[in-house]
Amino acid sequence: MPMNTPNKPKSPKSKNKIIIGALLLLGLALYVNGCPSNKKIHPDLVEPQDKVTIEKPAPEIGEAFKEVQPVYETETKIIPYSLFLTLLDKEKKDIEYIVIGKEKLIIKLKRAKEPITTFLTKNDPDLIAKLKESGIKFSFQQEKEGFGLFFWLFLVVLAFYVFNQRRSAQNPLDQNRMAKSGAKKINEDKKIETTFKDIAGIEEAKQEVQEIVEFLKNPDKFTRLGAKLPKGALLIGSPGCGKTLLAKAIAGEANVPFHSLSGSQFVEMFVGVGAARVRDLFEAARKQTPSIIFIDEVDSVGKSRGTGISDSEREQTLNQLLVEMDGIESDKPVVVLAATNRPDMLDAGFRKGRFDRTVLVPMPDVVGRKGILKIHTRDIVLAKNVNLKTLAKGTTGFSGADLANLANEAALIATRKKKNAVEMKDFEKAKDKVMIGYERKTLKLTDKDKLVTATHETGHALVNAVLFQENPERADPLHKVSIVPRSNALGITVQLPTEDRYTVSEGFLLNKLVILLAGRVAEEFKLKEKSTGAKDDLKKATELVRQMICELGMSEKIGLAVVEEVSEHPFLGKRLGQESSVLHSEQTAKDIDEEIKKTLNKSYEKAKKIIENNITAFDKIVSLLLSKENLTGKEVVKIIKRMKK
Repeated sequence: MPMNTPNKPKSPKSKNKIIIGALLLLGLALYVNGCPSNKKIHPDLVEPQDKVTIEKPAPEIGEAFKEVQPVYETETKIIPYSLFLTLLDKEKKDIEYIVIGKEKLIIKLKRAKEPITTFLTKNDPDLIAKLKESGIKFSFQQEKEGFGLFFWLFLVVLAFYVFNQRRSAQNPLDQNRMAKSGAKKINEDKKIETTFKDIAGIEEAKQEVQEIVEFLKNPDKFTRLGAKLPKGALLIGSPGCGKTLLAKAIAGEANVPFHSLSGSQFVEMFVGVGAARVRDLFEAARKQTPSIIFIDEVDSVGKSRGTGISDSEREQTLNQLLVEMDGIESDKPVVVLAATNRPDMLDAGFRKGRFDRTVLVPMPDVVGRKGILKIHTRDIVLAKNVNLKTLAKGTTGFSGADLANLANEAALIATRKKKNAVEMKDFEKAKDKVMIGYERKTLKLTDKDKLVTATHETGHALVNAVLFQENPERADPLHKVSIVPRSNALGITVQLPTEDRYTVSEGFLLNKLVILLAGRVAEEFKLKEKSTGAKDDLKKATELVRQMICELGMSEKIGLAVVEEVSEHPFLGKRLGQESSVLHSEQTAKDIDEEIKKTLNKSYEKAKKIIENNITAFDKIVSLLLSKENLTGKEVVKIIKRMKK
């Protein structure tokens, strides 16, 4: 005998729908039927009941009534409307007054003790005129003013119920609501159009995640040789490199449920809520396997444990996430993808049996940048002079997000100028805007400020151009120098590498120091005074020298040992939680300070010597900057070469 399946309990949402539906039906019934209410009628008039028989109606009513007397001798005091018209025509003197209602007339006869009633099945437009002509007194009955006590009680109950529902929805302690993960379900509720064809520059990363998608689509292709579905993949890369875009492409390629949410959605101030949301997320994913879970910015919940700071809620959430990924029900085909740009902050448990793959999403190289630009300019009308290969070479260090912004800014610039196509000039202006910020055209500088800015930037540009001519391997080419205020800078000198650099030599770093200090050198050498414009240059130069000496082993006196490490606290952020591990003696610290000063002074003297040897070109560049405000790197080089001759 089969067992009876117990009825599944109804969810709170379905119960609420039933209650609201019942209340609405009750209100509708009360509205249609109405309830007794006070009516303003003649004080001497009492409305008869529908079933009150007349003992001897005919003698009291009059001669006209005798025509239909046999029919109404035993009937009620409700008469046909035709009979009323007969009374109005032949026995109007016998009518005392009439009360006109919405659907009926109440007639009081002089010789009758109780009034009689007739129903109006259709409005009689001539009724009022007939009554005026006959001279009979008549008044109007005020119909139901409201719907009665019960209807108003219903409204109060309904308002109280709705208020309670909204209050519970806003209550942060509502467990049923807070336990929901809030993940967006893709490929079931909606379709994402992004696919792997919309991604370029990260071919290796695409291949890694593409295997996961193919495994979910066709598992037999892999399991025939004993392969197992990866449990998870950790996407690591700098901001803007395409981690989230890659996850969208997975959602577009996979024909399986795709649950997407941010790591911060797990974090709440109430202990246990994050863990409950993790359980709810995995429970929803396992109901429709195979499926994919994507957690963006996972470092917000996956930080290292045991740092001495109590964070019970976050650690419980992290523990629950690790258990779900490698727990008892780990045999069900659910793949977890997570993205972060801070892998150093993640707990070690993320790697052990949870994320089988660590997928690096790197900054694009020149080939990748060309592919990305090709994708982002598909819908843009390009002029014939636009060369994407040249743009790719000139955008070293740009991420995928930067390149997308570059293409959009170029289209906006061309649109503002009412062009029919986007030209190469528009891309150059857009590149300057992305790299060095927008122009502050409303900022009016004094002649003194312009001179100081032009002198400072000329120092950078001149030294940069000379060092690149001496040895292109130890310096990047000069791209542009400008004294137009942009963002927070009054002027700027831009270097643009011709190729991607993955390793940097000591000579390159030393030349970089010389270029950084050249601005201050130019101010002191030409203007015989110092300004605050070199603040950022001096800070960068000092940090670079310290790194070379303490971490890169580029000092003969200090040697090869790493004598200082800086670690950032995983909870308190960069500046507040920065901890310096001092791995050297006081004498070594003194030697480090001396080496920093020595290196900076040496770089300063080298920059000063270059400016002295090219003073004519220096003055010419300053003069042109004051008049034109912008010079290209090629123009600066031409001036230097011409003045040497």
